[in-house]
Amino acid sequence: MTYIDQLNRELQLNKTPKRIISLVPSQTELLVDLDLEDSIVGVTKFCIHPMHLRMSKAVVGGTKQINIDKIKALRPDIILCNKEENTKAIIDELEKIAPIHISDIYNLKESYELIKMYGEIFKVEEKASSIIFNIQNERKQFQSKIKKKQQFKVAYFIWKKPWMVAASDTFIDVMINEAGFQNAFKDEKRYPEIDLDNSKLKEADLIFLSSEPFPFKDEHILKLKSQFPEKTIKIVDGELFSWYGSRLLKSFKCFEKLH
Repeated sequence: MTYIDQLNRELQLNKTPKRIISLVPSQTELLVDLDLEDSIVGVTKFCIHPMHLRMSKAVVGGTKQINIDKIKALRPDIILCNKEENTKAIIDELEKIAPIHISDIYNLKESYELIKMYGEIFKVEEKASSIIFNIQNERKQFQSKIKKKQQFKVAYFIWKKPWMVAASDTFIDVMINEAGFQNAFKDEKRYPEIDLDNSKLKEADLIFLSSEPFPFKDEHILKLKSQFPEKTIKIVDGELFSWYGSRLLKSFKCFEKLH
């Protein structure tokens, strides 16, 4: 069978893959929620959902650094990657081992597309359709609850030293809007470095400090509060703003609490 991934690359599979390596944490979680845990043979050290997975499966490295010999020894039928998470050099090496499926996600439509693709590749179409339906239902219910609420401007920090925020052309930006807020940095691209005297930051009503990739703590709230005493500053669950796949099932209830 011939399948097309999200970079429009063709991959040939002679059978339904039964030995899967996932190099992307959100995609690993999706596999488990598609009832494919028994087929997973390798994961990254960042694949933390569910927690037990790293004890029951081989850990083959991170998302940017991998152990090629360990991956070869696992004899995978397919390796699941992501354009942003995994480098081209890694992909080039992995293509010598097994078929590679690469995701490329910037919005919810592409998230649904990936879930559908996995459903087809791993022959779990009904489960994949159910996950998509449930995410869309959660989204619809949330939208009905916030449609009359004011859209506050949010500065969403992802890093410190240097201070970095999520701007447009990112999945986080899409989820900020999905959560019923406006991105204070929507006119900039990707993840710009900023100073704390930035004019857009001063205009923001709220400051969100993501729990990942930088692990913001209460001490960082206090530092920013001293400079912006009038602003509401919160630590938010970064996974619910940046993980696609089945983690989206939890996002909208979290967004409701933020309001």
